[in-house]
Amino acid sequence: MAKADDEIVQTSDVEEDFSESFEDDTVALHVSNAFSDDLNTHQRIKNNLCGSLISLEKGYAKVNLLTTGDMLVDELGLVHSGFVFSAADYAAVAAVNEENIVVIGAKTSFLAPAKVGDLIEFEAKAKFEDSRKREIAVTGKINDIKIFEGVFHAVVLEQHIFKTKIKNVKRDY
Repeated sequence: MAKADDEIVQTSDVEEDFSESFEDDTVALHVSNAFSDDLNTHQRIKNNLCGSLISLEKGYAKVNLLTTGDMLVDELGLVHSGFVFSAADYAAVAAVNEENIVVIGAKTSFLAPAKVGDLIEFEAKAKFEDSRKREIAVTGKINDIKIFEGVFHAVVLEQHIFKTKIKNVKRDY
């Protein structure tokens, strides 16, 4: 295990040190939601953290995520995988595009890491549109290289999840 005062050794493949260069992140390539009139769900999502919707059709959505210094986990520019997952989740719910959709599970694989400054493109394709339960396949790519794939499971409710009565649930908080 490395000690706090150990020197950081860079491999020949890593040329940048992100420890200070992204403290004041001013890159703003995210597009405001051009589909706000057509999108029925997740309308208050933070595009700078979860991606921007760039294509929306029945059963299909495309979301772009520009990784920023706010997503940084180390001095080499590694992006936390939670931001990648969040953008994939956003693409999945947008593909279903129902007001009261809730993701209830996912099986995902992170195939390669993302670094600060990467533009990740997520494509989501929904299945089972005649059912309350939905399955959505999502892939994420950087420059046509697949870095993420997953299958999300969601359910479309009649009303908001917090207004839905669920039998046998006790909340002690």
